[in-house]
Amino acid sequence: MEIARRNTKKVKVGDICIGGGEKIKIQSMTTCRTKDTEATTEQIRLLEDAGCDLVRVAVLDEEDAAAIRTIKDGIRIPLCADIHFSPSLAIKAVENGCDKVRLNPGNIGGEADVKKVAACIKAHGIPVRVGTNSGSIKKEYLERYGVTAESLVLSALDDVRLLEDCGVDDIVISVKASSVRLTVDAYTMLSERTSHPLHLGVTEAGVERTAVVKSAAAFSPLLLSGIGDTIRVSITGDPVREIYAAKDILRALEIDTDFADVISCPTCGRCMWDSAALAEKVAERVRNVRKPMKIAVMGCVVNGPGEARECDIGIAGGDGYCLIFKGGVPYRKVGAERAEEEFMREIERLLDE
Repeated sequence: MEIARRNTKKVKVGDICIGGGEKIKIQSMTTCRTKDTEATTEQIRLLEDAGCDLVRVAVLDEEDAAAIRTIKDGIRIPLCADIHFSPSLAIKAVENGCDKVRLNPGNIGGEADVKKVAACIKAHGIPVRVGTNSGSIKKEYLERYGVTAESLVLSALDDVRLLEDCGVDDIVISVKASSVRLTVDAYTMLSERTSHPLHLGVTEAGVERTAVVKSAAAFSPLLLSGIGDTIRVSITGDPVREIYAAKDILRALEIDTDFADVISCPTCGRCMWDSAALAEKVAERVRNVRKPMKIAVMGCVVNGPGEARECDIGIAGGDGYCLIFKGGVPYRKVGAERAEEEFMREIERLLDE
């Protein structure tokens, strides 16, 4: 059943759109110094290949801001400049061609500074992401409410109003926390108080295993309620892993079906061939495939044939043999020793169609 998405404003970022019922966009952020244009460009290309829709880079100084122009020439996806504390760096990043800027008006300077940055953003026709984290809640709300959904949302909306008062309306909002329950509560509350598109994330989520679990736990109730227009799974380390994790979450929730989906059984004592190794190989082969298809690798004949029949292509094992299914019907019986070779060949044929 199709999920009823919350009605948010559509915001254009480069050549993609966020919100307004558009497909949920996957984001990540580079980990190298932006001024190292060669390393940053290479990392973004790897993110592009993995399926990233929008990338963010940190701008710490004027060299970083100037590097944006060079980086933009070597990448295909929109680039967002991450700015804190410096209105001049925000302006330089925009003037050097970033497609979006991420800032907190509350820490960018006084009213005059916010107006200068807002004027530059409007002149170049780009959007801005306003974000409040559990560690950056405004003092007045922190003292009144503590670290709560209410204080996160009120802090973010205050910053949004600063920009709206300056005539900026293409805004994306985030209210991230390291707590899953606080993240869910904050985004649920925020979605009821604004029509701006929302960027989902769990801040400081940790190393891969923890980050994926926390992000999936937070995103699932939100996305299934139609809340969220763009997501990032924040993982300590290689950002490419963030893209695969985000895709897996969207695929599991059946929100994005443009990816190849591999199902496989956990195996048990009935399994008489190495189905686990084949499942790993198949998953690796199709992880970048942007084609709606379902592949099954099943260990035995108990549930295997039934599961495999529900897929575009599948394989189930028996004693010394495997049965390949295509389009829901048995296709060919092969010896277990040739199962991997034959099944991978059939997958390549299906990908070429």
